[in-house]
Amino acid sequence: MNSNQLPVNEYSTFNATYIKAIENVELLEELEISLHDFIRFVQNIPMDKFDYRYAEGKWTIKEIIQHIIDAERIFAYRALRISRNDQTPLPGFEENDYAVNTDANSRSLQELLTEFSAVRHSNLLLFKSFSEEQLTRMGIASNHPISVRALGFLIIGHLKHHQKVFQERYL
Repeated sequence: MNSNQLPVNEYSTFNATYIKAIENVELLEELEISLHDFIRFVQNIPMDKFDYRYAEGKWTIKEIIQHIIDAERIFAYRALRISRNDQTPLPGFEENDYAVNTDANSRSLQELLTEFSAVRHSNLLLFKSFSEEQLTRMGIASNHPISVRALGFLIIGHLKHHQKVFQERYL
């Protein structure tokens, strides 16, 4: 499935920001490519920038990497539940509560990137396991309809969004 073919009724307007951040990509291919691109990108960031905050109360790069990992786990869990035809509405999550309850800044960059890689590889296998029917299944997450395939594109777009934030505000 190509991101340009994803119907707008399969995701909320809030998620449109992330999904529109990617253009004309194949879901499985881009899940793998963006993994490697992101790791290369992060490895080229100067070491003195990982604990930097561009403004009071903003997250560090390490905290954002942990946020990306946490969010990807949640998006994949939602995809799994919806793919299995679980019609239970899935709650939202408060990203700021998650961020203050990690210890990302005390972790090494290598630990964070290894965890990110493991999560992404697991999710790549998960999305490869879905049938076409499962990919198009709809569920409710954060009080909005969303499809399994939209959650896959959301994983990619969310990562790209934060990579752009790194470039614009941290480097």
